[in-house]
Amino acid sequence: MAWRKPSPDLVRLLDEVMPQGEAPVEFKPMFGGPCYWVSGNMFAAVHQESILVRLGEADRADLLAQQGAHLFEPMEGRPMREYVVFPEAMLGDRERLGAWLGKGLAYAASLPPKEKKPRKQKS
Repeated sequence: MAWRKPSPDLVRLLDEVMPQGEAPVEFKPMFGGPCYWVSGNMFAAVHQESILVRLGEADRADLLAQQGAHLFEPMEGRPMREYVVFPEAMLGDRERLGAWLGKGLAYAASLPPKEKKPRKQKS
């Protein structure tokens, strides 16, 4: 399946419902779309036609119990176990979407900060 650029509507939706926590939220693209990070840990993104969030185990199980939610799989057969794709039906409920993103932000902020890896020198 060919890669598809995220729709501007999904990009705008994620930006508009993005919560702010005590730690500063950073914006950095990845997977060909917008991604949101805290302390070097990605916690939300738009990928093609989906919005995804990184959650702790209990919250992840709760979201996965929602009809249409599933683990994020950027390449077939390679799921990213902490990331859940929101069900399409939830994208119309900004308050609920924002609450789940808040849980993702809190979870990512609780993780140890990631150190930036030095770039390899070209030979």
